[in-house]
Amino acid sequence: MTEVERVSFTQMKDGTKEDYELLERLEKPYIAGTADRLLRELASQADETLSGYQITRLQHGLQSATRARRSGADIDWVVAALLHDVGDGLAPQNHDKFAAEIMRPYMREEVVWTVEHHGIFQMYYYAHHYGWDRDKRDELKESPYWQSCADFCERWDQSSFDPDYPMDPLESFEAEVREVFARKAYDPAVMQAGVVRGIPSAAF
Repeated sequence: MTEVERVSFTQMKDGTKEDYELLERLEKPYIAGTADRLLRELASQADETLSGYQITRLQHGLQSATRARRSGADIDWVVAALLHDVGDGLAPQNHDKFAAEIMRPYMREEVVWTVEHHGIFQMYYYAHHYGWDRDKRDELKESPYWQSCADFCERWDQSSFDPDYPMDPLESFEAEVREVFARKAYDPAVMQAGVVRGIPSAAF
């Protein structure tokens, strides 16, 4: 049996340089497995029905991503559409921010901002039924990404609860997910702070 490598400390403050070099070395393959863990999480949602909705959590992500793909969106938008609600199960009260933090090191700022705020933008479609402010999103109007988020919600998110929509299977998105999460974390060339590309106008 292969002996498992372990650090010497029981308190972080007692760790040696060798301990932390070991942890750094072991962390690299774990980080490289991020895409695999995300895909497993999505697959686990195949049987998790959104309470009261006509589709499962997985189907909503697949449908959103399929619409993004068919409209000609780039890889960041497609993967973000697939994963935008991945945090529903663990963080139902702030799932948008949960998902955004997963994406932040690997996607451009515009896309991450959109995912981070899509929850408040989605309120436009239902908040008035509860007596809430459906225009709460307008508090964010100064953001250069406001329109991108509004379009994301209108074209790909709020419209993706249709059990009859012909959505692409999860396997068809695997390569794109792996490509995004294989990027160098926090690469300025990827993050493109302040850059607004918007999303394609075609709706599918």
